[in-house]
Amino acid sequence: MTALAFSIRPYDPADAPEMARLYFDSAREIGARRYSAEQVAAWAPVPVDPEVVRRRAADGRMTWVAAGADGAVLGYCDLEPDGHVDHLYCRPDAAGKGVASALLDALLDGARAAGMPRLYVEASELARGLFARKGFTVERRRDFEVRGVAIHNYAMERRL
Repeated sequence: MTALAFSIRPYDPADAPEMARLYFDSAREIGARRYSAEQVAAWAPVPVDPEVVRRRAADGRMTWVAAGADGAVLGYCDLEPDGHVDHLYCRPDAAGKGVASALLDALLDGARAAGMPRLYVEASELARGLFARKGFTVERRRDFEVRGVAIHNYAMERRL
């Protein structure tokens, strides 16, 4: 496997269009590895408006971006002020190449620097293993519906 060159940096509003597309592509392509076509379509029915990404990133959360050598957004994650990890997504062609792990490391460092005592996440089937490797424990499986379709994820937490 060829190493993927990337760096982790803070979010910039100019990243929003790539992040919006990345979220949709990741949910659709990577999500299909563990969820049904119906579940994936409910999870991400249409691409997100970049303005929604900009508003989310400006609501007080910390957001990090993994940028390739060419500057393209390969992944991103965010952390809300109460310790909630809301998003951790990678572009499909960057999945499995250390991008999500590096993003989560940056998030953990940011949480420690902010003095957060606890982090929590609702991790997908796909992300559960990575979060577990980074010290998060499963509290419970969450079964719920999105747009009328049954789906599940895992409530996980980590004390810092």
